[in-house]
Amino acid sequence: MEFKLKSDYSPTGDQPSAIKTLTESIKKRNPHQTLLGVTGSGKTYTVANIIQNTQLPTLVLCHNKTLASQLYQEFRDFFPENAVSYFVSYYDYYQPEAYIPKTDTYIEKEADINPEIDKLRLSTTANLLSRPDSIVVASVSCIYNIGSPVDQEKNLLVLIKGQVISRDTVLMRLTDLQYTRTNAELSRGFFRAVGNTVQLFPSYKDCVFSLTFDDNTLVNYEILDPLNFTPLEDTDNGENPRELLTIHPAKLFITDPKTQGDAIANIRKDLDIQIKLLKDNGKVLEAYRLEQKVNYDLSMLEEVGYVSGIENYSRYFDGRQPGDAPNSLFEYFHYNAKKFHKPGFLTVIDESHISLPQVRGMYNGDQARKENLINFGFRLPSAKDNRPLTYTEFQNRTPLKLYISATPNDHELSLSRSSAIPTVAEQLIRPTGLLDPIISVRPSKGQVDDLTKEVLKKKAKGERTLVLTMTKKMAEDLTDHLREKYQLKAEYLHSDIHTLDRADILEKLRNGEFDCLVGINLLREGLDLPEVSLVAILDADKEGFLRTPTALIQTMGRAARHVNGEVILYADKMSDSMKTAIGETERRRAVQTQYNLDHGITPVGINKPIREALMKRDSQAPAPRIKELAEHGWTEIDDINPESLTPQKKKILVVKLKKMMNEAANSWNFELAARYRDSLKKLQ
Repeated sequence: MEFKLKSDYSPTGDQPSAIKTLTESIKKRNPHQTLLGVTGSGKTYTVANIIQNTQLPTLVLCHNKTLASQLYQEFRDFFPENAVSYFVSYYDYYQPEAYIPKTDTYIEKEADINPEIDKLRLSTTANLLSRPDSIVVASVSCIYNIGSPVDQEKNLLVLIKGQVISRDTVLMRLTDLQYTRTNAELSRGFFRAVGNTVQLFPSYKDCVFSLTFDDNTLVNYEILDPLNFTPLEDTDNGENPRELLTIHPAKLFITDPKTQGDAIANIRKDLDIQIKLLKDNGKVLEAYRLEQKVNYDLSMLEEVGYVSGIENYSRYFDGRQPGDAPNSLFEYFHYNAKKFHKPGFLTVIDESHISLPQVRGMYNGDQARKENLINFGFRLPSAKDNRPLTYTEFQNRTPLKLYISATPNDHELSLSRSSAIPTVAEQLIRPTGLLDPIISVRPSKGQVDDLTKEVLKKKAKGERTLVLTMTKKMAEDLTDHLREKYQLKAEYLHSDIHTLDRADILEKLRNGEFDCLVGINLLREGLDLPEVSLVAILDADKEGFLRTPTALIQTMGRAARHVNGEVILYADKMSDSMKTAIGETERRRAVQTQYNLDHGITPVGINKPIREALMKRDSQAPAPRIKELAEHGWTEIDDINPESLTPQKKKILVVKLKKMMNEAANSWNFELAARYRDSLKKLQ
């Protein structure tokens, strides 16, 4: 099946030139190309045209789940007849397994898995194994170890009406595929047998497969609605719904019964080697601990074919050697391209100035944590091979890359300019003729009062305002000031706000439920807010992570989707970052203005519908992120009462808070880091 782009409009402005240049470069298998596209210039539409022109399966890589969700919905709209998938981390909360030698503290893996995201991930791999027309929108979690596509393909259960196969054989095969039998209510990943009928709720689809047997023959199957069990038409798997049914495994890590024995034998062999090594180094306790842990895991594998943490043994089942790169989503794309005779696949790296550094930084942290687990007898050395890809491995596994950003880094620009066909395309013209915002610089003295006047002006016109502060406290205080003194409808948005709550706040801003949103560094990339006409940046001259040229340009771009877009920079001096950001914005505005004059275009604001959320919110409040808080009924770290904790619980909580404090600081989220620090002081 071919990629078929559906859209009510055609390429305009400099979109045709960008599409032509990039399409030709990719068709010639040029490894690196960059699209420098300003906010609101229709970069997603440009990519959609490139996909249709090249007919390549495509991975769109994003730096966070919010942006991935937005792009997933946009590509679904552009390609309604094709297989558009969503692949992000399925954890609502994830605390990796770790050991802290200094305090002799072992931290168990804690994870809250979102079943809806799990379904979408499994649907992704199912599509890549069965559909040549696959587009996957993914976060950087796609560089982590997942099961082998070869094993997934080998373990498919393909059924045909009239096939000679017994009901009991199918039941055993479903168990091998990690589905669970039940006699109760049917839920995702479970199956049940009722007389001659077998009903399965697959892990990757919103339907129920109902199989009917007569003697040793599959006489019929139906695809049913899981709520009322009425027949559905199977329209999204590319198969003939009346004849052929393909059932994919319930999990991404699947063990092949034929190779399981060899894998277990190799695990036992490496276990003996590691136990001897630990004992030779005087680590008797560690050796005992490892022996107990691995033997338990092996007994589970032998009994049911699966164990929690099976990914730490994945190289034994994959046939990889120590140090070999793990299977990742890229292997599924390579497998797809080979299976459907495609000349490769395209990797689109959105907001590349952020996404690439994320990819580059993941490997080292993972290995440091695993090293401690291995040295102290919690894991075999094979755990180190359950890892994200290195940056070199990432580059080697993505032969065709398109970097996209309004502010690409020198790294991707250099790769594109030094490539076989130097290709950097600019997309500065917006389809509606909108210009980059007008920028004014005002003194920081009296900035709050001046800002308030501007917010009130925008409110009177029915327009919205974004305000950038330097600290979380300042964001909260300013919000309170706007509410109490001027009765403005204002909200703040920062890292302490739960992820799903952030989406709600942004939706309320667009709906006009409040006039002004105050934040720190969450108002930059990936936000599509056409109702915002003013971006105000307080303390704009404070050089640092939040005030780099890239950060300023990205932030100012939030006002570029409104016909009255403007930016106010409050500063006492003109910093180098401000000069660079203002200069580049004015360059782009000049190009846009001239284009509008040449073509008789009058700028028109963007009217973009508010889409329904990708996933419905649970009516219940999210669980606290730290288990020890939940046990005591605490919802925030500020609620911690040291007197209520045992010495051991206190020790564990200290370790966790230190780790989270360091993570927050490393992410430049100093306000959250300070909160963790203050909580630590209470415990020490």
